[in-house]
Amino acid sequence: MSITKHNWTKDEIIAIYNKPMMDLLFEAASIHREHHDPNVVQVSTLLSIKTGGCPEDCGYCPQAARYHTAVEGNDLMSVSQVKAQALRAKSSGSSRVCMGAAWRNVKDGPEFDQVLEMVRTINKLDMEVCCTLGMITENQAHRLAEAGLYAYNHNLDTSEEYYKEVISTRGFEDRLQTIENVRKTNVTVCSGGIIGMGESIEDRAGMLVALSTLNPQPESVPINALVAVEGTPMEEEKPVEIWEMIRMVATTRIIMPETQVRLSAGRMNMSREGQAMCFFAGANSIFAGDKLLTTPNPDVNEDMKMFEMLGLNPQKPFTKVSQPQTVEAADSQFAPLGEKPKWSRPGHSIERNLEASNKEK
Repeated sequence: MSITKHNWTKDEIIAIYNKPMMDLLFEAASIHREHHDPNVVQVSTLLSIKTGGCPEDCGYCPQAARYHTAVEGNDLMSVSQVKAQALRAKSSGSSRVCMGAAWRNVKDGPEFDQVLEMVRTINKLDMEVCCTLGMITENQAHRLAEAGLYAYNHNLDTSEEYYKEVISTRGFEDRLQTIENVRKTNVTVCSGGIIGMGESIEDRAGMLVALSTLNPQPESVPINALVAVEGTPMEEEKPVEIWEMIRMVATTRIIMPETQVRLSAGRMNMSREGQAMCFFAGANSIFAGDKLLTTPNPDVNEDMKMFEMLGLNPQKPFTKVSQPQTVEAADSQFAPLGEKPKWSRPGHSIERNLEASNKEK
């Protein structure tokens, strides 16, 4: 069995990425079969519990308040609304609900308490619960863990070098610090990135270096293809070719053999044949449902038809890591601290982000 390596270099990863396609696919598929059932795919449903109005300037994101997109903001969903959506997701084959809030970072208070109750509620439905809420402190990570959180998503997005060309309102080190805070609990880590933002192959390799040298490596790594949304700074970026996605998935599988590689945003532009190649290359997780936060996603019934055609089965919950116990709010050992951490604000300017924010509606 292949051994997980934690000291990959950028040159080594580029060499893997650029292998002849047949050699790359054979190696990735072989490693995949050593560590995973090739006919099982984990299915998650992504739910936007607080949409729009984000203060960040991420160049790819239609939820940033400063850009003129068609995204309409809404208040935080209620616990009962989230429970109803979770039950619907469970009935359609999802084993995990991922809740996303368009926040820069978590702030202690009523809204975070409400999210904690959502986590408790979904965990009691015997579903894995994931949250992506922005930067969090160690104490906040412990409170989420107590509530029964299974995974925390915090994408690196791209390489540390190219990150400065995408986002100016936070630093790359903040991403790593949040992951480190999550690692101080029993919550698993979900962290990946986006390709198609104008980055180079070297940047793609740089992101994979940052992820693969974490010890332990993330339990889940989403590979997203940019969905260029009108009104964002990246609205003119050309769609990623399917071969780029296949190469990225295969390379990720080779350097992170035990990780679940998630085929994420951009599947609307992929044929069934293209997705099948990604599964063969080592992808073994998808997001189901008609939306990924705010961007279109294949209908869950279409995904189930594809699964049937390919002989794939949805993964059952808690297959990789056992179900966390839920501690009720009254019994919590981690009280809100009212922290005001100084997450970084690099302060540099990104020309295309400024241009997008200054455009007329």
